[in-house]
Amino acid sequence: MSFQIRQIGIAFVLLLTATSVLAHHGLANFNLNIDLTIEGSIANIALINPHSWIYVDVTNTDGSVSQWKCELRGGTALRRSGWTHEMFEVGSPVTITGSPDRYEENTCYMGSIFFANGNTMDRYGQLVAAELNVRHPIEVKRLANGNLDINGDWAAEQVVMTDPRGLSGTLVPLGVVDQFAPGELPAGGRAFQGSRGTPESFSDDPLATTWKRPSMLPLTDSGSAAIMGFDGGSSDNPRLNCESTNILFDWSFDNPINHIVQTETEVHLTYGLMNMERTIHLDQVDFPATMEPSRTGYSIGRWENDVLVVQTRGFLAGILSADTNTPHSEALRVTERFSLDTVNGALVREFVAEDGVYWTGEYRNRDSMFVSSLPFERYNCDDRSFNTDQLQNL
Repeated sequence: MSFQIRQIGIAFVLLLTATSVLAHHGLANFNLNIDLTIEGSIANIALINPHSWIYVDVTNTDGSVSQWKCELRGGTALRRSGWTHEMFEVGSPVTITGSPDRYEENTCYMGSIFFANGNTMDRYGQLVAAELNVRHPIEVKRLANGNLDINGDWAAEQVVMTDPRGLSGTLVPLGVVDQFAPGELPAGGRAFQGSRGTPESFSDDPLATTWKRPSMLPLTDSGSAAIMGFDGGSSDNPRLNCESTNILFDWSFDNPINHIVQTETEVHLTYGLMNMERTIHLDQVDFPATMEPSRTGYSIGRWENDVLVVQTRGFLAGILSADTNTPHSEALRVTERFSLDTVNGALVREFVAEDGVYWTGEYRNRDSMFVSSLPFERYNCDDRSFNTDQLQNL
């Protein structure tokens, strides 16, 4: 059993060193311009968030054994796609193709896996048909007081790379990925940063190239000062410390399953990412005179013709978008509008955010959640990207 590395296109120097890098394992950590194949036996499997890992014992040419770890998608995404622990029989032969880590030795990005029983699975392989058809009509339900009933588990539609191995192309909703050839880009689209052949993939400092993009909103002098020195690829980013970021992006980031418990006086939301919890108070017209600032803020809501209108204030200053180096101040104000698209079975959220201290203008967007095919499970963040004792706490 052995491993091979084959370079694609321009020559690269493979940096397989034990350098300690204080950054989260994302696409930029791997050199997707290089093909790698390892053959060995399964030592263990960890279907965890934010990334799953398969551990493989590889016999070297001198007879010694090295253990490799290869990154897969997060446990929640794999579970929604039908992947299970039973697929990975400890001790059985396995071949993995993918790409090497730029910074850690014996670490790879799994593109495809070939099992001893003849089964093959690509990184974005789907074993359940339900996720391919998340849009279906739903029946309108109401509480005793007539308010729309949105209780239940709601899942963001998965986004997957147009290349099923995850090496090239870009992210598109799972329901439309079959419309693209492997690695194809939508009309006018750009390849995902760090994927094969992109400028980030050729950069000498791909992490800096990926994380240090301009703010998505015009920053004030105070906003520029607040974000100075921030490194989204380091522990500066709350998400890389297994902490929630904010009520806007965490609702749909990484395709979570969110949980809603609704009564006539409140709506309690548990986010499927980092277990962020917030309560929308329906029995209050005004905000309290004093509010303890928090990452989730304080939310009051009202129903207007089957639209739940929510206003949130009282935030701690923090990060609106780590990817674009966009901070927010304690003056952040968010208005959300939740409604049901009964034809497509979606809980639609439209929102607008204003700050006025760290940035000017408005940030507007929308997202959709669908009735989940799997029950909500609390998010157990176990980031092993830089765990040198690879089998610890499996």
